[in-house]
Amino acid sequence: MATFTAGTPICMKSASCSLKHAYAPSRLSSLSLISLPISGKSFPSLSSSKLASRLQVFCAAKPETVTKVCEIVKKQLALPDNSEVTGESKFTVLGADSLDTVEIVMGLEEEFGISVEEESAQSILTVQDAADLIEKLIGKK
Repeated sequence: MATFTAGTPICMKSASCSLKHAYAPSRLSSLSLISLPISGKSFPSLSSSKLASRLQVFCAAKPETVTKVCEIVKKQLALPDNSEVTGESKFTVLGADSLDTVEIVMGLEEEFGISVEEESAQSILTVQDAADLIEKLIGKK
């Protein structure tokens, strides 16, 4: 049985898919973050909170999705080509008001062939939030 310590990367190929069943929460109490490379990419992560006795999986969107969202945001906000828009860019910092944000969401729905519910749309604050939501909705198709 393998032991995981804080800061030790693990590979999904060698880790059990039933990680939550294989390790009692007490063994994970000092663990804060595990990066799991999948297909050579290291964007998914597991994190554990000392307040919660369960692991939560957070998956970042593919880089190409983030790039496409950046392009759509630039277009919807009529930003100059040399404007820097990244996954961490907040819509409000880019100058978007609530109407702009609605238009961005509509543009994303059209581009990716998805439907974003109002609750989900209100939780989008950054380009990364939008890209993550898109990946989640595409995965449900």
